Amino acid sequence: MIKPLDIEKLNRAAPYRVEETDDVGFYQFQTDEGVLYSVGFLEDFALSSSDSFQLIVANLNNRRSHRDAKVRKTVIAIVDEFFHCNNTTLLYLCETGDDKQRLRSRLFEYWFSTYERKEFFTMISSSIIEKGGIINFATIILRNDNPHLSAITQEFIETIQLLNQKPA
Repeated sequence: MIKPLDIEKLNRAAPYRVEETDDVGFYQFQTDEGVLYSVGFLEDFALSSSDSFQLIVANLNNRRSHRDAKVRKTVIAIVDEFFHCNNTTLLYLCETGDDKQRLRSRLFEYWFSTYERKEFFTMISSSIIEKGGIINFATIILRNDNPHLSAITQEFIETIQLLNQKPA
């Protein structure tokens, strides 16, 4: 079960005002350009060795979003508060519906690379090639003080290898 985030603390760190939604584990904010983002955490059962949550970042009103450093800082503030409240596994899977999954993966990796506390975390990104050549991207993030860090990262690596094996 996810522990709720401290909204007051989160809003002291985030440049955009973050609000809770009616859906447990989901938060939203609106940019200066009127883009409405939802950031949420869904329980995920992909890894059996730990409690894990999938990070969901969605543009709710499908408005074009230009490079906005405040979006990056707000999403990172939400993720940071998530890890402050929960020492668990976070998975980020890039949506494939519009062929922009590689771009999303690179953008998320860039966002995390600018995070000033990244040395306290382990982040592993990988790709999964499906039938038909569609490439999906998956990232796992854990706090370095997670007591199951080794087992979880090993399971993630083995799962990616298994998913990438072509059937004979």
